[in-house]
Amino acid sequence: MNNRLKVLRAERNWSQADLADALGVSRQTVNALETGRYDPSLPLAFRIAKVFGQPIESIFTED
Repeated sequence: MNNRLKVLRAERNWSQADLADALGVSRQTVNALETGRYDPSLPLAFRIAKVFGQPIESIFTED
């Protein structure tokens, strides 16, 4: 699954740790999401969408 997390995070000048804190996950989880090594659970995907104020479909796309 592809995602725009790194771009969205950079637009807000957030570090991976900042985003991790907002989502209630570890910085390593954010890194794994950004590099495509980990696909989020549905609840985490909803939290990500809420943090960025965008629909899930605009953040995550199929390969």
